[in-house]
Amino acid sequence: MLQGMDLKPPTTVLITGATSGLGAALAVEYAAPKRHLILHGRDSPRLEAIAARCEAQGARVTRELFDLCDAEAATAALRRLAAEHVLDLVIANAGVARAIGHGEELENYALGRAVLAVNLDGALVTVGGVLPSMRARGRGQIALISSLAAYVGMPITPTYCASKAGLKAYGEALRGWLAPQGIAVNVVLPGFVRTPMTAGFPAATPTMISAERAALRIRRGLDRNQARIAFPPALAFGMWGLSVLPADLAQRVLRRFGFGA
Repeated sequence: MLQGMDLKPPTTVLITGATSGLGAALAVEYAAPKRHLILHGRDSPRLEAIAARCEAQGARVTRELFDLCDAEAATAALRRLAAEHVLDLVIANAGVARAIGHGEELENYALGRAVLAVNLDGALVTVGGVLPSMRARGRGQIALISSLAAYVGMPITPTYCASKAGLKAYGEALRGWLAPQGIAVNVVLPGFVRTPMTAGFPAATPTMISAERAALRIRRGLDRNQARIAFPPALAFGMWGLSVLPADLAQRVLRRFGFGA
């Protein structure tokens, strides 16, 4: 039932964090004539640039500037959008990354909360803002952009892994709850994607792919309503494998490949 849910190509697509990296690539991937894109960001010039590119491909674009970390204002903006438009697909993509490197840098409460506020709380705000309207009409699709880092805690990025693991569990739970109500929920688990966010990663980035290639894989997975859209396959299998190993052994493997602190 979950995999076989009848999903038509989306007419209206909302993407959070659409100003750069994977979000921008997703915007371009979905840009097409007769499609309405609602693109969210916090940087007006970058938002305008990606919106213009999507419009050149024939899409109608609505620009939205608000801060997902301001839960009250963001919820109001999202509920307004859900009331004004029939949101067929909502992609909760906004995210930040932080690595502590190979030294003794402290990932303190303030820095950890800054990551969680965007990666996890921002997705919760997005879902909470659009879900009531989807439930009222009994259809819609929500994609949560997690990461293969959700499978196992890497010492090099503690809070980032925690945020993405929480998002993975949240999305999988939502999928089971909302499918009988006609709403599809998909968890996207990318590996390393070539974006400004990964440029400063202080370790190896095996099997890295372009943002454009990642966006294509995501769109195809969403079209098929895959529960988990995990890629690239070899790295996805490896990270899943680490998650089922004894914890100490998994950490030794991570250190062997340079992902220890």
